Amino acid sequence: MVNFLMRYGERSIKAAKLELWNNPYSKRDYDINIHFPEFTCLCPRSGYPDFATINISYVPDKKIVELKSLKLYFNSFRDVHISHEEATNKIYSELSKRLKPRFIEVIGDFNPRGNVKTIIRVCSEDAQMKK
Repeated sequence: MVNFLMRYGERSIKAAKLELWNNPYSKRDYDINIHFPEFTCLCPRSGYPDFATINISYVPDKKIVELKSLKLYFNSFRDVHISHEEATNKIYSELSKRLKPRFIEVIGDFNPRGNVKTIIRVCSEDAQMKK
């Protein structure tokens, strides 16, 4: 049964599932960079909202992520009490597991709150070793 008390966007977010497409150039190495400047979640301690830009860079293998499904997936965090570190690592883990890319990096660039700014960076092991 459809819940008509929820708006269509809320229903879409609730049903969010990452959708993958076949990579049309799977034999070629190329970068995909995605910037999502409207990420929100809730502080697990205070319940105050946290705002961030999520930046994703990846070199796909056989699959690429469909962008609308990614947007809805990001929006599904808006009512979740989760730390900056956990949110960024969860996004990285989900994308890594589903896409199996040749390389992936996820950066959670969180807006300052209480005069503290946090940037969380998670990337494929090969890139970590180069630093």
